[in-house]
Amino acid sequence: MSAARLGRCLSIGIALLAPVRVDAADVTLWHAWRGEERAALETLAARWTAAHPDAPLRATFVPYDALAGKIEAAVPRGNGPDLFVYAHEKAGTWAARGLTLPVAPTPGALPVAAAALADGERARGWPLAAKALALYRDRARVPDAPADTDALRTAARRWTRPASGTAPAQWGLAMETTSAYAVAPWLHGFGGGVSDGARLRFRRPENVAALGFVHALAREVVAPELSGAMLVRSFDDGRAAMAISGPWMLGELRARDAGGVDWAVSPLPVVRATGRPAAPWATVETLFLAREGPDARAVGAWLAGEESAAWRARAGRQVVARQGVGYDDPALAAFSAALEHAVPMPVDAVFALHWEPLARALRRLSRGDAGPEAVLAQADTDVAVLARPPPAPVAPAPWLAGTALLAAAGLAYGARGAWRARSEMARAAHAYAWMAPALAGVGLLVVLPFLVGAAVAFFETDGTSWTFVGATHFLDILLARDWGLASPLSLWRTLAVTLLWTAANLVLHVVLGVALALLLREPWVRLRGVFRALLVLPWAIPSYLTAMVWKGLFHREMGAVNAILAAFGVPAVGWFDRFATAFAANLATNAWLGFPFMMVTTLGALQAMPRELEEAAVLDGATGAQRLRHVILPQLAPALLPAIVLGSVWTFNAFNVIYLVSGGEPDGTTDILVSQAYRWAFSRGHRYGYAAAYGMLIFGMLVLYGRGVGRLLGGGVAGGAPPAREDKA
Repeated sequence: MSAARLGRCLSIGIALLAPVRVDAADVTLWHAWRGEERAALETLAARWTAAHPDAPLRATFVPYDALAGKIEAAVPRGNGPDLFVYAHEKAGTWAARGLTLPVAPTPGALPVAAAALADGERARGWPLAAKALALYRDRARVPDAPADTDALRTAARRWTRPASGTAPAQWGLAMETTSAYAVAPWLHGFGGGVSDGARLRFRRPENVAALGFVHALAREVVAPELSGAMLVRSFDDGRAAMAISGPWMLGELRARDAGGVDWAVSPLPVVRATGRPAAPWATVETLFLAREGPDARAVGAWLAGEESAAWRARAGRQVVARQGVGYDDPALAAFSAALEHAVPMPVDAVFALHWEPLARALRRLSRGDAGPEAVLAQADTDVAVLARPPPAPVAPAPWLAGTALLAAAGLAYGARGAWRARSEMARAAHAYAWMAPALAGVGLLVVLPFLVGAAVAFFETDGTSWTFVGATHFLDILLARDWGLASPLSLWRTLAVTLLWTAANLVLHVVLGVALALLLREPWVRLRGVFRALLVLPWAIPSYLTAMVWKGLFHREMGAVNAILAAFGVPAVGWFDRFATAFAANLATNAWLGFPFMMVTTLGALQAMPRELEEAAVLDGATGAQRLRHVILPQLAPALLPAIVLGSVWTFNAFNVIYLVSGGEPDGTTDILVSQAYRWAFSRGHRYGYAAAYGMLIFGMLVLYGRGVGRLLGGGVAGGAPPAREDKA
């Protein structure tokens, strides 16, 4: 079997559970629009259906986070929608994979939208709406739009004040200074960008100047560590006089009569040093054609046409990707004007590799680890690793032969065991019949995906092409061929962090859980039932919600932890600026999540433990520490040790906490193995084969750990206290 054919077989296996199209008569459209945009689209769908009852349009909402995955799973198998709406960045990749079909260019489209979707004389889709960053202003403090960057800094300085007493700090500008997307307008405005036309390249004089300007803003007038939600909140609460954001922020601001500020929107100012306007990325909401058909093409052209665009602008409050559309809303008109200088985001897959290295460079700059030129030079090094050529192909024949021999040996071994146990199996045939449905479910939902994932580890693939590379990925990871052993991207450094993470969490989980359980069993503690219920809540609440709450608690400016420290005169701590503090923040979050499990397990074991043993130890003169060591813990061991093993596996793979709290910061040093595997799959060029190899290595480590623990427990460690000797008179 050739490598290409084997790759196609794996693609089919991965897509086995793809959704199935149920009604071929309808023109189906998938989208992720919400609110007014969704209502406007559904109205247009009803209008089309009323005018074309033989080809009704069915618009189906799909959550944004799931939309791309569903498209990539369903469309290759001939299922899924006829049309779908998504941002244009994936247009090149999807067209290369055959997921989308070319269409005729849309007459009257905005130049930036037409350029974003151009593919020779055809277009990759129909442009519906376009989005870019602009400047929000509090009219009471900044009545006029700043003409250039000097005016922007002057206005921002005027309204920046430190916190004093109970009065919170005031900031002149709210901006995500560590976001590659938010910094792009200044890169372009200073004459730079993320590429030099032929390849991704960051270290250029123009980009150095741009980052110097951004760093000056961050030090002087911008609130630190702003996320998108905090940016909205700071401007809406009046703590920031200006904010840089997109049209998605319009629906999140309060009206003036509800306590909101009197705001206005204007395009970003001109860069004084170059005379160029700050040029943000333009993202085009595109209607893609997934399936050929005259009705689908007619619907696409109509939805992108003049009548539909006017309705979406008016009822959906969209900045539509069409010329000549008037806006009654001044904010929409300002965003439309901002698109005149916007740069269409490239659609090639290589461009997507720039996000992580540039964001990492911005975070280094924000922490003060290095200057603009040094962080850009490191970003060039990082992106060179991510963009390196794929491994050389390997002949699959020897591997297939070896796999066949192993499979044959495994089947022979299993058949031999079954033959020896044939009489026992015959007697228990009814039991196997009852187990068959569960075994089939495990096979389909666990074993089959595992085997497919294991096979993917031997391929170099981004989902579009498959190249058999044998054990190359495993050797690259184990030998750290592309970076040093001390690099945050090295398996061995990440493994060390993971082991430290697991051990530290287990100590806290066990100590806190056992201590609280011992306290709550004492009869003198009142309201024990209430405390038990309250202390279980951290375990009952979904972990991702808890992680987001704790991330907010550790925020430098708005977090409760720094507010408490400030009350004792301790200056604010940038918790995610250094490994020790970021690790501590992750550890505190996971300790909060994990101790209830150990507490409940210990409480259950304590209830079955006779108190007479402790009373006898007291009579014999044992101290509290001696009773704990020689009486209580030996009896807890049978229940506690399995819980520790289970907790260690959970903690070893605690992806939610690492990803949501520290995000691996600083510079990926707090990432653990499972979060590294995720990044290789989804944020570093979609190297699914490399990520699968990472996952297989993690699985191998846990198998070895499980075997070791099994031998340890099988040796009698968990057997509890030794039997008491009978005293003979």
